Amino acid sequence: MSETKKIKTALVSVFHKDGLDELLAQLHENGVQFLSTGGTQTFIESLGYPCQKVEDVTTYPSILGGRVKTLHPKVFGGILGRRELEGDREQMAQYEIPEIDLVIVDLYPFEQTVASGASDADIIEKIDIGGISLIRAGAKNFNDVVIVPSKAEYGKLLDIVKAQGAETTLEQRKEFATCAFGVSSHYDTAIHNWFKK
Repeated sequence: MSETKKIKTALVSVFHKDGLDELLAQLHENGVQFLSTGGTQTFIESLGYPCQKVEDVTTYPSILGGRVKTLHPKVFGGILGRRELEGDREQMAQYEIPEIDLVIVDLYPFEQTVASGASDADIIEKIDIGGISLIRAGAKNFNDVVIVPSKAEYGKLLDIVKAQGAETTLEQRKEFATCAFGVSSHYDTAIHNWFKK
């Protein structure tokens, strides 16, 4: 089990696109393939990089007004599959689940939506489900996957890729995972506090 892992495929699903272009440029230069949905996919393609649609992998479109885009076994299997376990590898091959080595997420801005005085209905639509699930899945499988859980961490991965190419150490992946659980904890706490009010 190698501690250093190469990033071959990145799933990118972000709300804030600012600051992402330099990171995408470095990843593309290092041969990383992109997988994405909706506005993020359009953004990646606008920069001139090829990007596979998540729905081409899942064979499902984005449904329920965008509430369900990435929530699918082919996406989560690709993130959670343990590369060192023969059984996992066999099932990934059997169900044609692609390995996803990097997950870049920036969640719907729940707190900013609350602060803006938006209606309850608008606030509820800004409770991110797919994004928070991607963060938790990537963090859980830090042994194999790099999770960038918010735009605040784009620069951290950019520095790593500039220094060592599209490879990360186990220690680096664990640092990202630690940060990721902090992001998900803060996000859920904000939602919990809003519901309590």
